[in-house]
Amino acid sequence: MYDNILIPTDGSDTANVAVDHAVDLAAKYGARLHALYVVDIDAVNFGLGTEQVDRIKQGNFGEMTELQDKAESATGAVVSAAEEHDIEVHEEVRVGTPHDVIAGYADNNDIDLVVMGSHGRSGVRRALLGSVTERVLRSTHVPVLVVDEHEAE
Repeated sequence: MYDNILIPTDGSDTANVAVDHAVDLAAKYGARLHALYVVDIDAVNFGLGTEQVDRIKQGNFGEMTELQDKAESATGAVVSAAEEHDIEVHEEVRVGTPHDVIAGYADNNDIDLVVMGSHGRSGVRRALLGSVTERVLRSTHVPVLVVDEHEAE
């Protein structure tokens, strides 16, 4: 049923709870995981020059090693969780508007299921869903499993 499962992650607690669900599903179905970290270009664009923004869009973080470290840590957590179940993980870091990048990745990479947290690190919480999660639900025809951080309690 599921051959490719996408887990967009920002390294937050909620995203890590979603990782557990994605790993469990991948183990049950023999699926490959795709760990995706999206650098929100609108968030990093503030206060940067045009040259810096262009380099980031091309994946060259230059002096912004903190940003690169966050991305590697977030996708690395998926790899670590999957290792004990011998699950293959493809790590990807992309730059853009998060919901557009996530939906586009799902639509263009034969993703069968997106597993993501209900809220991430960004902004004020909504009554039900985070804005990125809500927009992903509206932007793709791929099934989306939304995991609440507090579900595990």
